[in-house]
Amino acid sequence: MEYYKLCRHPVFCYYDRKERVENMPKNIAVITGASGGLGREFVRLFTKDDSIQEIWAVARKKDKLEKLQKEFGSKIRIFSYDLSDIEQIEIFTKEYTKGSIHISYLVNNAGYGKFGAYNDISVSQSLNMIQLNVNSVVAMGLYSIPYMSAGSHIINIASQASFQPLPYLNIYAATKAFVRNYTRALHQELKERRISATAVCPGWMHTDFIQAGKIGAKKSVNCFWGIVMPHVVAKKAVKDAKKGKDISVYGWYVKTCHVLSKIIPQRLVMYVWKKQQHF
Repeated sequence: MEYYKLCRHPVFCYYDRKERVENMPKNIAVITGASGGLGREFVRLFTKDDSIQEIWAVARKKDKLEKLQKEFGSKIRIFSYDLSDIEQIEIFTKEYTKGSIHISYLVNNAGYGKFGAYNDISVSQSLNMIQLNVNSVVAMGLYSIPYMSAGSHIINIASQASFQPLPYLNIYAATKAFVRNYTRALHQELKERRISATAVCPGWMHTDFIQAGKIGAKKSVNCFWGIVMPHVVAKKAVKDAKKGKDISVYGWYVKTCHVLSKIIPQRLVMYVWKKQQHF
């Protein structure tokens, strides 16, 4: 009886609760390609989410990550890694084992595209696109899922380009088709664990993507209809992930393209696409 009373004493209860809180896993959001564009908007969103204790921002350029941390505060932990290199992915994900963490969100945003014909883009650029846009998405997911539980979310950035093959954006569009299909299938597999996987399919956005994609090719993408700001895409993506949707599409233009891609023959879609680019 005396032991029971002692255990119920306010002082002992306080330290017991404190110890339990300190031993609880830390809720984190992992965001790749976090230093700019859409990734930066996910960082901004999660800084306002009180359930997220830390945001792990991953990108290649350390100087941009440091600016991000300075802007958004101590909630941000920065990791400078090139995720097109599988060894660097392995090094980064070893950070998971160094403390008690719970991954609430994994946002696979790192990726890039180059505009031009098949022979305008170098072999190394082509393979690097596949490595970053496809392999890193799979690897990051497989390394992260063991640290997730019911209510966790995977957000993989696909693209409107995933709806159909696109000449002069051929590898990029193909990689994003993989991301969309892989993510939707993964969503079904993770349902029993109540973890969602959402493929985000934005159209053109006001980011550095368009400028970075230009390589001076004679035939290149030059028509950018339906362009939107990245923050609205990020907000819709998180909202759809919380609803348990396996795909997130923002804006009337992209939604229209999504519907039409299901009913119009792909040869016709590719023909219209080429005409839009004035080839």
